[in-house]
Formats: sequence, structure tokens, C-alpha cells
Amino acid sequence: MAENQTYYVPEQSKWPIIATVGLGVTLYGVASIMVNGKQGEPTTGSWILFFIGALIMAYMLFGWFGSVIKESRSGLYSPQMDRSFRWGMSWFIFSEVMFFAAFFGALFYTRVFAVPWLGGEGDRASSNMLWEGFQATWPLINNPDPQAFPGPKEVIGPWGLPLINTILLVTSSFTVTVAHHALKEGHRQKIKIWLGATIALALLFVFVQGYEYAHAYADLDLTLRSGIYGSTFFMLTGFHGAHVILGTLMLSIMLIRIIKGHFTADQHFGFEAAAWYWHFVDVVWLCLFVFVYVI
Repeated sequence: MAENQTYYVPEQSKWPIIATVGLGVTLYGVASIMVNGKQGEPTTGSWILFFIGALIMAYMLFGWFGSVIKESRSGLYSPQMDRSFRWGMSWFIFSEVMFFAAFFGALFYTRVFAVPWLGGEGDRASSNMLWEGFQATWPLINNPDPQAFPGPKEVIGPWGLPLINTILLVTSSFTVTVAHHALKEGHRQKIKIWLGATIALALLFVFVQGYEYAHAYADLDLTLRSGIYGSTFFMLTGFHGAHVILGTLMLSIMLIRIIKGHFTADQHFGFEAAAWYWHFVDVVWLCLFVFVYVI
């Protein structure tokens, strides 16, 4: 493979405009679902728009990343381009860190300040006048206004399904690391085995979390409408689950590329970027396990 020593400037591409159209249709569909659903109107058309936008986005991602892979395999990228990719992925993961930091911040503010104030504690204890007699506890099962927001019967304990999922993700972090080392050593069969194991663990995690959600809704009355605890619980775990699905898709594509003979011991940043993302997903889950389930 030839190596281009100049900074590669790609030719004009259709993918940015397709991404704009797809994202616009998707967001319009989501907004329509929320508005029409709240007003009690049919949402069938809104869901159709959402799925059309999602299909456009999938087509864009498949085509755009395919173009990047072809350019890389053709030897058009220089070391400077490789550094650009690394910086780009680093900033992307940093933006994801800030995304979750906002939700963790909401959780900490609620637990440390808002709920104790409503219970008569702290320098804003006058907030207790809103709901006199409210007992501030966490997890918040008895909400201040149980008629508007009935609390759950109970919350999910940390030492059952959440612990199983923690073991699954920690193990998957180990297996993807082994696969990465195998790639650097040129053991391609070993890469396939360990990367396949990582994907299997990720899929098992998604299955267990889906079962946990079904249990929460059906048996515990723990839903998004269960007050602030239900909201923060599902926002944090739900967005993390979405990131697990995205990371699983990335790792699956890396496995396909490995099978097709892509990557070498020295040039494999696509795999490395997916591994970075997966380690990020694992660290976020560890924070979730501690601050959402345990504490």
C-alpha cells in the first residue's frame, strides 16, 4: 500500500447534504411524535417520517464511512491525516463525556440539593412549604405530589441484574483489549475470536438491560413518569444503552473488516477508535453502577 506524504483533500462529496436532509427529517419526526402524542393526535405519520430519516442517516453513514475506508486502503492518507483522525475521535469522546456529565450533574443536584430542600433541610428549607410533611429520602419512592407523579413500588437493587451487566461490560473491555494486542501482533484468527467474544458480551448486556426495563415497568411501576428518580434512572441508563448499541455496531463493522483482511499491525486506527469508544462506554457504566444503583 502506497503512503501519501501530503495532506489529502477529498473531492466534492454528496454525503454532507444527505446527512443534513436525513438529520432534519429524523428530528422533525421526533418533534412531531412528541407534540402529536401530547395532544392526543395520531402519530403514525410522525413515526414514518422518523424511520425515513433514520434510513437516510444509515445510508449516509454506510456510504460516507465506506468512502473513507476506500481512501485509506488506497494509500491516500498521510501521517498528518492519521493525527487528524485521532484528534477527531478524541474530541468526539470528550463531547460524549460532557453529554453524560450533564445528566450526572442533574442527578447530583437533585439528590444533594433539591430533594433535601423540599424535605426542610439546608439553606432553602422554606421549599418545604410547597409540600408540608414530605420526607426527603433517596431513592425517592414517595414523591411530593403522588397524584401527579406516583412513585415506584420499589427500585432495582444493584446486586442482581446490574451486577451481571457490570461483569459483562468489564469482561468485554478485557476481551477487546486482547483483540487489540492480537492485531498488533498479527494474529488475525485470535482477533476474530476475541472480538467476536466482545460483541457477544455486548449483545448479552443489551438483552439483560431490556429484561431489566421490562421488569421495572411491569412489576415495579418504575417508569419515566415515576417522578425525578424514574426520569434520571431511565435517561442515564437509556442513553448509555443506546451508546452500547452504537459501540456494538462499531465493533461488528471492525470484525467484518478484519475478516475481509483490512488493517495491519501498524495501521489500524479504525479498530483502535472503536476500542477507545468501547472503553468509554465501560467507564460510563461503572459510574452508573456506583451512583445510580449502589449509592
